Amino acid sequence: MATTTDNAAQLIFAPNVLHNQALTSVKFLSFCFAGAVAGILGLENWLGFALFIASIVSTSFIIYAINCRGKPAKYLPGGLGELVNPGQDNIFTFILVWTLFYGIIHGTKC
Repeated sequence: MATTTDNAAQLIFAPNVLHNQALTSVKFLSFCFAGAVAGILGLENWLGFALFIASIVSTSFIIYAINCRGKPAKYLPGGLGELVNPGQDNIFTFILVWTLFYGIIHGTKC
């Protein structure tokens, strides 16, 4: 007779787990690009974070519509919450790239 842990283990399909790593990479690159755009445009304070929120929504919608075909719970263990969650690393990456490009483009000239 199968136990509860055996049933849960059967729901995890190894190729899908590996594919979720690609989802993390897409989010990472999306937030790097959004940070670069925020820095190049010279966005400051809340406008930069508004761009971050807009990039979360747009990236999540594209993945939801194209990759998940409107059913994120079928492809992701956390469903829609997993899809919309930016992750702590991506927030820091966005801020790092934002400040880097802002400093390069709009930094003070000596």
